[in-house]
Amino acid sequence: MPKDTTEKQHLEKLRAVVLHHQHKYHTEDAPEISDQAYDALVRELSLLEEKFGTKEVSVADTISVADKVGAAPSAAFTKVKHAARQWSFDNVFDYAELVSWEERLKRYLQKEGVSEKSIEYVAEHKIDGLKLVMEYKNGEFFRALTRGDGVVGEDVTHTARTISTLPQTLTYKVDLTCVGEVWMGFAVFKQVNLIEVGRGEEPFANPRNAAAGSLRQLDPAIARARNLSLFAYDIDTFSPLTSGLPVPVSQAEELELLKTLGLPTNEHSKVCASLVEAEKYYQDWKTKADALPYGVDGIVLKTNLIRLQKAAGYTAKSPRFGIAYKFPAVETTTVVEAIDLQVGRTGVVTPVAHLRAVVVDGSTVTRATLHNEDQIKRLDIRVGDTIVLRKAGDVIPEVVSVITDLRPKKTVAYVFPRQVAACGGDGSIERIPGQAAYRCVSLDSDFLVRQKMYYFVSKNALNFDGVGPKIIDALLDYELISDVADLFTLKVEEALTLPGFKQKSAENLIAAITSAKRVSLSRLLVGLSIDNVGEETARLLATYFPSVDALRGAKLEALLQVDGIGDIVAENIMLWQNNKKAQALLDKLLLHLEIHNEDVIQSQGKFLGMSFVFTGTMEKLSRSEAGDLVKREGASVSSSVSKKTTYVVVGSEPGSKATEAEKLGVKILNETEFLALIA
Repeated sequence: MPKDTTEKQHLEKLRAVVLHHQHKYHTEDAPEISDQAYDALVRELSLLEEKFGTKEVSVADTISVADKVGAAPSAAFTKVKHAARQWSFDNVFDYAELVSWEERLKRYLQKEGVSEKSIEYVAEHKIDGLKLVMEYKNGEFFRALTRGDGVVGEDVTHTARTISTLPQTLTYKVDLTCVGEVWMGFAVFKQVNLIEVGRGEEPFANPRNAAAGSLRQLDPAIARARNLSLFAYDIDTFSPLTSGLPVPVSQAEELELLKTLGLPTNEHSKVCASLVEAEKYYQDWKTKADALPYGVDGIVLKTNLIRLQKAAGYTAKSPRFGIAYKFPAVETTTVVEAIDLQVGRTGVVTPVAHLRAVVVDGSTVTRATLHNEDQIKRLDIRVGDTIVLRKAGDVIPEVVSVITDLRPKKTVAYVFPRQVAACGGDGSIERIPGQAAYRCVSLDSDFLVRQKMYYFVSKNALNFDGVGPKIIDALLDYELISDVADLFTLKVEEALTLPGFKQKSAENLIAAITSAKRVSLSRLLVGLSIDNVGEETARLLATYFPSVDALRGAKLEALLQVDGIGDIVAENIMLWQNNKKAQALLDKLLLHLEIHNEDVIQSQGKFLGMSFVFTGTMEKLSRSEAGDLVKREGASVSSSVSKKTTYVVVGSEPGSKATEAEKLGVKILNETEFLALIA
């Protein structure tokens, strides 16, 4: 089938999916996917519609699905035609797109006979809330409408009156139609959801939905109880009457007028002389937005001068004079192009999705973990599927869900193979008892041997400076080493036989190996590739066992006494103790290493025998600093809460560990109480 035909079929499906999510978001206030994933679908639809020149046209407003603004007003509310049509800003996602937008704006202005070499902008927070249009007559609050479909809105005057910051009387007697954003603060949102769950109701997905659901209540008492907030940011119509107030000629003057009239405005708007200044504003708030009490998903830029706004005009959906510059998405959509099995250094087999390249959270992503066979079956992920992808910070990208309505015909369910070439022997894999994961039956393949050696010299383990996979491969290929212990007997003259190595590079290699001989016990344990023993677990083991020999001789009961060590880790250590090859390699290594242990629990101190867990953000000291303080007094520090935990110390935004402590009856301390305890 020709590629164009396939894309046209996808286009038809995509229109239907976007319409469905528009209805869920704007009409029901019950979105099924994140705003960012929805934005990605709309963007894809716009590109396809532009490519094929075919748009889904509705009789009502003759615009494409991608260009639709809001949704039809609900029959539960009185419908009112707006005094001025309401619009939705187009989006850009990086500075290059922003520059392209300005170039288009200047070209259009020039076409209209307005030539501007430089344009001044007003930058404002893009508040994640619900648009509200407010009408005042002779200074008195008259009516409030939702955006609706941009032409007709819903009359929500009864609930808008409950917003404490919305003035019922302006400071001057004027006629005014202004626009603002109704939002719910994060603290209020948590309280509202606690009440909803207590009533047996489903919690709101996010503050925006909670605000929208509150404003569109028939009972104003419900809206009043939910403590909504408002920022006014634009003026549609203004008549000063006898007030003597001047008509604004710029966006900045509009904001000042709104403030003068007693309407709440956001204090963080800024006049920017150029896009360079706007970019600085964007970058500043991209890093600070999380500290705000309300949700912000980007900034809005508008040309400051009203005459330029009028000259630029509007497209079918959006003002040409303004743009929404979104912060990097943590969720987006893309397509699964292949599914492969990846073998880790311990032989654990992990399915990985190869994706159509997509930018998410500021980086280009082409792969995402699928975790295990059970996860693939649960989500029913297939090659060719359009998926919702999530990535935030350093978190490994993961598949959130599959948009099955966009699934191509003739796709088949993924069948998890039972043999993988990277494993040893015949490549067979087997289910790990008690887990959802698979691992290689034989662990002696050349691939796995090399993976373990790469990790041994990596920064996470013994940290051989400048020594990576290429050098390890060369040493193995030229038979200068057969295992990691052989690295410590390597000589300069042997290194000189490697391709590309001169005297200096050979000496640097030997110097790096020599420096790595002095190693902490926890780093050595990481480098040994014991199943389920990563950096945190290695530190826990080093806390309780002062030496390698102590760990080698530890009984199962002693291992299980370590706070944070469970059955699986303890059993894997027992298997390692009984693995003759692993122990022979360790004996060989011990001939060359100088092992120190800074993690071991002190034998005396005021917290001897106690276990601490730290969670959330602390103000006066970091979690690692707090951990060091209690370790000096004989305590251990764990990353997980258990019945053995003595104290859980919480900072701001503590997460699930505080909840787990409450369930287990573990004493919780805030930072002030903790500082008093250690004083």
